[in-house]
Amino acid sequence: MYAVFRTGGKQYRAAKGDVLRLEKIEADEGTTVQFDDVLLIGEGADIKVGNPILGGSSVSGKVLRQGKTKKVPVVKFKRRQNYLRQGSHRQFFTEVEITAISASGAKKAAPKKDDSDAVAAKPAAKKKAAKKPATKKAAAKKTATKKPAAKKKAAKKTAAKKKD
Repeated sequence: MYAVFRTGGKQYRAAKGDVLRLEKIEADEGTTVQFDDVLLIGEGADIKVGNPILGGSSVSGKVLRQGKTKKVPVVKFKRRQNYLRQGSHRQFFTEVEITAISASGAKKAAPKKDDSDAVAAKPAAKKKAAKKPATKKAAAKKTATKKPAAKKKAAKKTAAKKKD
């Protein structure tokens, strides 16, 4: 069984026992956290999709550690402007182990219907009259009546002479 849930502005796909690095969550190490914004729960061909979230479902996990990622260099530079700013950034994260996925009150996704059955079931009583293809004479008349747009010449401006 797996679930797709939302936290920290991102979406994560997780199964029981997975260890994920999420955006920083204010929780101590060893505590349990619950994610209620579950978007999808699936198990094999049985998939339950929310609209946008599944009510009554949740993903719970145990906080393993809080930490920072590796340093990433940040450079702001504009050429020929004597502008160079250098710095670095370390993003905070929370490492969580998924302990349980609950799927209570979720609706099953509607199975796809075969179009072949629907087409066969419709009565063929209403048929539209097929359009006749245009004849060569009619096509020739249409092309002969259309003329390309004539280009307008720009008016010349004469410069006024200065008087001394």
